[in-house]
Parts: sequence; C-alpha cells; structure tokens
Amino acid sequence: QAFLVARSRVFQRALLTGFAILLLMGGIVGMMWSGGVDVIEGRMTGGELGAFVFYAIMVGTAFATLSEVWGDLQRAAGAAERLMELLDETSEIPDTGTQTPASNTALAFKGVHFAYPSRPTHPALSDFTLEIAHGESVALVGPSGAGKSTVFELMLRFYDPIAGAIRFGGADLREMSLDRWRQKIALVPQQPTLFSGDIFYNIAYGANEPTQAAVEAAAQMAHAHEFIQTLPEGYQSHLGAQGVRLSGGQRQRIALARAILSDPELLLLDEATSALDTESEWHVRQALADIIQERTTIIIAHRLSTVINADRIVVMDEGRVIDSGPHDELMTSCELYQRLARLQFQTEQAT
Repeated sequence: QAFLVARSRVFQRALLTGFAILLLMGGIVGMMWSGGVDVIEGRMTGGELGAFVFYAIMVGTAFATLSEVWGDLQRAAGAAERLMELLDETSEIPDTGTQTPASNTALAFKGVHFAYPSRPTHPALSDFTLEIAHGESVALVGPSGAGKSTVFELMLRFYDPIAGAIRFGGADLREMSLDRWRQKIALVPQQPTLFSGDIFYNIAYGANEPTQAAVEAAAQMAHAHEFIQTLPEGYQSHLGAQGVRLSGGQRQRIALARAILSDPELLLLDEATSALDTESEWHVRQALADIIQERTTIIIAHRLSTVINADRIVVMDEGRVIDSGPHDELMTSCELYQRLARLQFQTEQAT
C-alpha cells in the first residue's frame, strides 16, 4: 500500500511538472510569434521584445517551481499524517498506576510467566522467581533464548507478565506510575544509541538541567574524559550519525556516562562489553567497577569473564532459574554453568 501511494504521488508530480513545462514553452512560442509580427510591422522594437521575453521567462519559471512546492507539500502532508497516527496510538501497556516507587529497596520476580504475543505457545519465562537486594550486582547468564533479555523488557514494562508479578519494595510495578518507575532505571545496551550532536549533548541527553561540571564528572567516572580531551573540540566535538567518529569502546563509555549522569537506582547492562576488543573492554570494566557501587545492577553477559566478580550469578535456561551463586560455587554445583565456562574459556584460549 505504501508503494502504491508513493507511485501515485510520483505520477501526480510528473504530470504537474510536464504540464508546467508545456505551458511555459507554449507561452514563450506564442509570445515570440506575436512579438515577431509586431517587430516586423514596426509596432515594437527588437530590444523591447527581448526584454519582454526575458521577464516572461523569469515569471514563468517561478510558476513552474510551484510543481516542486506542491510535491514537497504532499510529502509533508504524508509525513504529518503518519506522525499523527503514531501520536494517536494507544499503548498496550496501561499507565494507570499512581504509586510513587520506593527507594533503596529490593526488586523481586514472583512466579512470573510470559510469552511474546507473536509466539503465545512458546513461553519466554516460566515460573520465574528471583529476588535482588538493594545495592546487589547480579549477572544473568545462560544460552541464547534462555530469557535474559525478556527479564529486562519486563522490568522496563515494555510488556507485562501474563501471570505472577514483579515487585519493587513490595509494590507491583503495574501499580506504579510508569514515568516515575522508568526514571529510576538506566539501560546501557550492547549497541548504544548516540546522536549526531556533540559529546556534551549525548551525555546530557535525558538529564534535568545538566551543567558542564556534572557532565565532566560523569565522563570521568565512565573513563571517557581522557579520550574526550584529545578530540579537537573536546566536549563540543560532533560525533556524526550514530557516533561513527568514535570506536566501539568510546561509544560504550559515552553511554555509561549518560547513565551515570541520570544517577539511576537500577542499572541495566545488556551485553555492554561483548562487541569490544580487549583494551576497550578493560576500560569499560574499570568504569563499571566504579559505577555499580551502591546501586542495584543487573548484567546480561555471554562473556563470563566480565561477571566473575558480580555479587551473584544467576544461571537461566528455558525461562527458568537453574542455579545461582558466586562463580566458584557454580563451577562445582551447576553443570550448565560449567559447560558454558568450559566452552568459553577454551574458545578464548584458542583465539
């Protein structure tokens, strides 16, 4: 349908452009014929005819550009229509909660069951139960499809559980204001979203009235201040689309600085170091060691070397918690964790 609409608009624009050119050329031919007759009969000089034709072409060209303006108006109208449709969309996640989330308290998943709407017969989480104390760093590990990313999506309330509940300070997330709940959370994804503005704008995005000193302090905690200072314009250096002028590790540290500036109570790290080289990963890990202090941190990681020092490692498979504990304990008690660690460390040694 979008293709048919686009083709129709191109056809209309082509017709209008062709009609405008035909009208312009026809008018010029008519003027030259009539003016030539007047010059021959002495009613007009050649210079007057030339001047008249020149001005007529200028006016006609101006009118011909109306076809371009009309095409732009059509595109703008179509874009505005799509924007209005998007603004009129009703969220499937009801924001009817009125409670203000508590502070410095535990997060708990109680018997959570969830399946994506596109796959209702394949549960992503089944009877998922997990409690995370305030200030604890918890790593979620497991094979692909274990449900790790689903945990984040439910925490951010992109979806609601089909059964069970997610509670923060004893209150169900559905009873809380969605905006106030999300203000407590900062997410650092594997591929951070950066804008084409300068570094200051990218770090300060989402913060309330950030100052230069606050932005620089956040960058220092994220181990980003050093490389920012080496850029030609420092914090006013533009990054290009999606931060193409920075390396992967530098982009990740900019995203970490943005998360630090928002001072979240809950920090979610989704594969924050999986795509980085060894040196960049070291810088990011150093930054994370400072950031996770005194705040609840949940980490999704396939590279177990990045989460060995977490307070607790939760092993997931097929949407359930298989085992949990520190690294050394899991290496002796959890067969799945042993297999993941063995495969990964063998691969790292081979490379």
